[in-house]
Amino acid sequence: MEAVRKGERAISDQIIIQKIMSGNDHAFRLLVEKYRNDLFRTIYAVLRDRKEAEDAAQEVFIKIYHSLPQYEGQGFKTWMTRIAVNHAIDVKRKRDRRQEEVMESVEYDFQGHGESVETEMIEKERRVLVREKLLELPENYRNVIYDFYIAEKSYQQIAEEQKVGVKTIETKLYRARNWMKKHWKEDDFS
Repeated sequence: MEAVRKGERAISDQIIIQKIMSGNDHAFRLLVEKYRNDLFRTIYAVLRDRKEAEDAAQEVFIKIYHSLPQYEGQGFKTWMTRIAVNHAIDVKRKRDRRQEEVMESVEYDFQGHGESVETEMIEKERRVLVREKLLELPENYRNVIYDFYIAEKSYQQIAEEQKVGVKTIETKLYRARNWMKKHWKEDDFS
C-alpha cells in the first residue's frame, strides 16, 4: 500500500513538472503548496531562525523553478530537499561569516593605537576568550546577547528582526544573563 502511495505521488509530481515545463505557472503554485511545509522544516532545522528560514524557502523555490530543466526524474522530494539543505547551509555560512566580520571590526575598534605589544596581546586573548564563551551560550541566548552587546542593537531593533515583542527580547536577555551568571565565573575571563 505504501509503495502505491509513493508511486502516485511520483506520478503526480511528474505530471506537475511536465505542466510547469510547458509554461503552466499555476502548476508551480501547486508544487509550492504541496512541499512548502516540508522544505520550511528542513531549512529551519539548519538555520534555527524563522525569518531566515522563510526567506531561504522562497529562494529555494526560485532555485527549484530555474533548476527544473536539470531534474532527471528520480526522487523529486529528495532532489528538492537536497537543494534546500545546500541553500540553507550556504545561508548559515554567510550569516556566520557576517557575524565574524562584525566581531573582527569590533575587535579592531577595541584595539588602541600606539599601545604596547603586551597590552595588544592581552586584549587579543581576551577577545578570543569572549568569542569562545559566546559559542558556549545556548543558541537562543547567543543571538540576543550578540545582537545587544556586540552588534549594539536596541531592544526594538532586535524585536523587529526576530518578529517578536520587545518584552520577549527583555525576557531573553534576562534569562541569558542569568544563564551566564549560573555557568560562568568572573575568573573565566581573566
